[in-house]
Amino acid sequence: MTTGADIIAGKLHAAGCQFAFGIPGGEVLALMEGLDRAGLKFVLVKHENAGGFMAEGGWHADGAPGVLLATLGPGAANAVNAVANAWQDKVPLIFLTGCVDAGEAESYTHQVFDHQQLLRPIVKASFSARLEALDVMMDKAIAVALEGQPGPVHIDVPIRVAETETNEKWNRDRRAPAPQFAPVAGPDLETACALFSKAKRPIAIAGVDAVNEEAGNAITAFCHRFSVPLVTSYKGKGLLDENSDLALGGAGLSPKADGILLPLINESDCILLLGYDPIEMRVNWRNPWPAEAPVVEVTPVHRRHGMHRSRVELRSSVDAALQLLSVARADDAPSWDGGEPHAAKVELGKIFAPEVEGWGPAVAFHGLRHAMPPNTVVTADSGAHRILVSQIWKCTEPRGMLQSSALCTMGCAVPLAMGHRLVDADQAPVVAFVGDAGLEMCLGELSTLRDQKIPVIICVMVDRSLSLIELKQRSSQRSNLGVDFGETDFPAIARAYGGHGVWVDTAEVLAKEVSSALGRDGFTVLACRISDRSYDGKF
Repeated sequence: MTTGADIIAGKLHAAGCQFAFGIPGGEVLALMEGLDRAGLKFVLVKHENAGGFMAEGGWHADGAPGVLLATLGPGAANAVNAVANAWQDKVPLIFLTGCVDAGEAESYTHQVFDHQQLLRPIVKASFSARLEALDVMMDKAIAVALEGQPGPVHIDVPIRVAETETNEKWNRDRRAPAPQFAPVAGPDLETACALFSKAKRPIAIAGVDAVNEEAGNAITAFCHRFSVPLVTSYKGKGLLDENSDLALGGAGLSPKADGILLPLINESDCILLLGYDPIEMRVNWRNPWPAEAPVVEVTPVHRRHGMHRSRVELRSSVDAALQLLSVARADDAPSWDGGEPHAAKVELGKIFAPEVEGWGPAVAFHGLRHAMPPNTVVTADSGAHRILVSQIWKCTEPRGMLQSSALCTMGCAVPLAMGHRLVDADQAPVVAFVGDAGLEMCLGELSTLRDQKIPVIICVMVDRSLSLIELKQRSSQRSNLGVDFGETDFPAIARAYGGHGVWVDTAEVLAKEVSSALGRDGFTVLACRISDRSYDGKF
């Protein structure tokens, strides 16, 4: 006989989900069993927040929605940060919570509060599971999570619903992916084609929506065919191989990079926004061009953010819009005769070069990029190191660098790396870049690395400070307060958790240790000691 939990789990398996992450409680035991029977491996984590980011890492690896499981009360509350991140960063996350039955909740209050009321502001939808409607509910939940801009969907599952046997009929077929859709013919499309056909200095900006549409190949072909330089958000890195002369790298957080890229963009006579959502960008990208600028925006949803204006908005998938724009322009139409994009790329390379003194964060990031295979996937925690490594690390394909770009939360890099490496069928090497404070947020997950035997490399920059915040304090002439702390012996902690750890303070030691880490079955912590204020003037 089939239980409610079996239907919920079976629908997730039919959607391609292979793993579920979380921490059990009495209220989700039936759900856990259902997930197991359906073929989803349950991964025990040490905190629901980390479980949410592991689920996201898995989604980047195989394309199936992430699954996070939490018990009622504190389990649901612990996950709020990861759910909010999925909402802002456009991550399809199915968040399952256990709850007591409605009748019991009227008089039993221990650990009980309204999960749906808590979560509704940060999810695309919240459902309360009911017997005889589980099949249609799960179809809705998975569709909502994946459609348009993906995002988290919450499902509150009462104990009785999960445990009860039911005769409900349900469909085990996988749902087809959302089709590509083209812009509507009319004045807007005509204006967009006219702008692009006549442009002498076209430029493109691409972001998270283009990544989620798998538009990298279309963007690459378009940029090469018409010599269009490409700027991306940090999430969009790799939509065009960043070794290409046309790839100007990620933007949005570094004032030095913005100082080169924004003037170039404002020289353009046709700015193409390709699945670009400025939720990833900081204040420099608020009204970055005049209201009357020749901006063509290709977007799956109507933009209501107010961060910039567009002359034309084409509601379309990126691939379909680029095909129509391509018809309007001759292949040999001149583009940027003055070589300005190439000059910008050269200048960006100079700004983010390794430190001349031989050691520092830029040396470490360049050294790791040189030592790691081209297909390496990296993750980056929030902080000063993230801004610098996002400028230095060149991605050859989309999803080559994973980070929290919209919410910019700390504590995400290590679990993102764990989830990706665990789920990735190709088993590409994974490096997590994290600051010392960020790693201390999730040290418990080193035991998950050990138990799951995940060979992730963790590069922790040890400068005993919240460097980005300390830098902001000084720049605003405030006193040093609440940002400095003592040094933690991360190599010793790594060994205590069953991994390998080593202090690194030269480029030579880094190269040697990376080589050893690539041949190791377990995880490695590279604790890179850098001096305080190492990021001054770097980005």
